[in-house]
Amino acid sequence: MSIRNYIIIALIIGIIAQIPPLQPLLVWDRQAILNGEIWRILTGNITHTNWIHLAMNAGAFVIISFIFRAHFTARRYNLLILALSSIIGLGLFATQISWYAGFSGVLHGLFAWGAVRDIQTKTKGGWLLLLGLIIKITSEQCFGGSASSAELIGVQVAIQAHLIGAISGIIMAFFIPKNNVIPIQK
Repeated sequence: MSIRNYIIIALIIGIIAQIPPLQPLLVWDRQAILNGEIWRILTGNITHTNWIHLAMNAGAFVIISFIFRAHFTARRYNLLILALSSIIGLGLFATQISWYAGFSGVLHGLFAWGAVRDIQTKTKGGWLLLLGLIIKITSEQCFGGSASSAELIGVQVAIQAHLIGAISGIIMAFFIPKNNVIPIQK
């Protein structure tokens, strides 16, 4: 499957997850998970608080996928996203969050993973991308999430998911074999 087709399918899944009867069954809900609804560990990452939230995350997903497309195949990208979703879904138990919906934690993980891959393949800008991400994450941890984003999505920005995703993406970049990287000139 091509990356383009994979992205289209992923976006369709995100849209389906927003259907009103489905969305409440898919969000990350601490109590529901503790009561046995373990699918929410993964599906909380594909649901969103509203259509604006979905559009923001979908746009970021397309951009990040395009920027780092040289570093993965559709199959490897899918495995990376599933791994990040699982780690974030489990990692949220270490926070005070009781309810979560959104793909931004995974997006931060993908971006971190891609920036490290750029560094590993000596692609220009990799260090700058990683530094920018570190500054963003540090700012969020010190000062909180963006008020304007919170207003658009209708809830506080889950900066804990961003941190978990970014750290996980960096670590995973070191453990996924580098021989699967397809170097291209940027």
